[in-house]
Amino acid sequence: HVQLVESGGGSVETGGSLKLSCTSPTATYRPNCMGWFRQAPGKEREAVAAIRAGDGRTYYADSVKGRFIVSHDRSEKVVFLELPSLKPEDSSMYYCAASSTPCYERGWFLTSSYKYWSEGTQVTVS
Repeated sequence: HVQLVESGGGSVETGGSLKLSCTSPTATYRPNCMGWFRQAPGKEREAVAAIRAGDGRTYYADSVKGRFIVSHDRSEKVVFLELPSLKPEDSSMYYCAASSTPCYERGWFLTSSYKYWSEGTQVTVS
């Protein structure tokens, strides 16, 4: 079993920023696609962004495109999600997810494309 550990959530005012990070302590696991999802109470889990290992290709949901930034470190084992200019509607539980399959255009946003998930970190914007 591969564990994903994330950090960086919290409470901020509208317009504030947060930076989430996610990594796998499992030394031998190297994901080919890392995604970020969020889920608000009473709503379905929705894709936010993803990044593909190797070429660093990124994918974004229309709702965050041009605002959120997904990246990874040089080892490609730590993935970040920068959340600038936060709005109340961004309030949600944020999850990172990992897949051994490379991200692809028609699948990166599907929860079924990912095998491993973090426990989530709360982002609250007031």
